[in-house]
Amino acid sequence: MFRKICLFLLKLNGWKLDPSLPKEIRKCIVIAAPHTSNWDFWYMILSFGVYGLKVRFTVKKEWMVFPFKLIMQPLGGIAIDRTPRKDGNRPSFVDAMTDLFNQHEELRIVITPEGTRSKRTEWKTGFYYVATNAKVPILLGYVDYKTKTAGIGQTVIPTTYSETMKSIMDFYQTITPKYPDQFSVDTNY
Repeated sequence: MFRKICLFLLKLNGWKLDPSLPKEIRKCIVIAAPHTSNWDFWYMILSFGVYGLKVRFTVKKEWMVFPFKLIMQPLGGIAIDRTPRKDGNRPSFVDAMTDLFNQHEELRIVITPEGTRSKRTEWKTGFYYVATNAKVPILLGYVDYKTKTAGIGQTVIPTTYSETMKSIMDFYQTITPKYPDQFSVDTNY
């Protein structure tokens, strides 16, 4: 029933689902890009709902307090402490995410490497290091406002940093965000 509701809401807004979901991936990082609007999140969640994928996503810890927690936690939110680390008093983002993968038989974590809806010329790279440390693939999730298509467009098996990032950036250069002037692919790899 949930799948049907998600599909109905996508179609109601004129959107379609990318059919190229890879089968049998139980653990992975899913990049959610471009991220120039709050609407990107909702179209991505709807597409994953149609796929039937249970996903988790990282969100600032400030969003995981009442009343926001009532919505974010059931949707799959994982609170991330983004305050600067001091003398190793907490694990790094990469270590915390890698530990999560090691503790679960099935885990799909959605990450927005831009880290903000504002223009960012360099993406955060933690997703790459989590994927390599946890030995999981990277799925390229997207919302394309030109074609009104959302979903998973490609799977990347991490190799070297530069080869992996080139594959990712080549894919995202073809995607049209809601606000194109706020999106930039990272060419500093």
